[in-house]
Amino acid sequence: MIFSVLKTLHIVGFVSWFAGLFYLGRMFVYYREAQDKSEPEKRILSDQLLIMQNRVYKIICNPAMIVTWICGIGMLHIYGTDWFVASNWMHIKLLLLILLSGFTGSCGKMIKTHERGESKYSSFQYRLMNEIPTLFLLTIVLLAVFKNSANAFYVFGAVLLLGFFLFLGTRMYKKSRETKGN
Repeated sequence: MIFSVLKTLHIVGFVSWFAGLFYLGRMFVYYREAQDKSEPEKRILSDQLLIMQNRVYKIICNPAMIVTWICGIGMLHIYGTDWFVASNWMHIKLLLLILLSGFTGSCGKMIKTHERGESKYSSFQYRLMNEIPTLFLLTIVLLAVFKNSANAFYVFGAVLLLGFFLFLGTRMYKKSRETKGN
């Protein structure tokens, strides 16, 4: 029973975590684009987007990340050391989760940069950053579904291929916006 509760909360946690990261990434794009507006539109949009960024980060991303980690560690404890040692896919998944947690923390630092009225990246760069959670999600889901039967080469190849197509799609979108003058 406890395992099922942990697994349910783990799934809800990571779905919420990713939802927050996807939304936060879009807000970063919109924040950067607001910087190119004239006053008072720039100030109004920037202020509202900063409030939204902070709320998504503090109320959705961080709590969901913590729930995901706590429930995941609880499930690992239930599975035991022997299972963990034999599950190579889990070692990779944990590494990815550590990197994703770092990415989440870097989003918090980007918000602090925005609060100072700065924006280090272009809207195109923010759009590319917005695709990073997609790559993490695909890799983690592939590992969780296929477990030790997943060929690391194929998983890595699939993620690289998706990353390439996401990059191309983002560039095509940028070109179409430039053509339309938006």
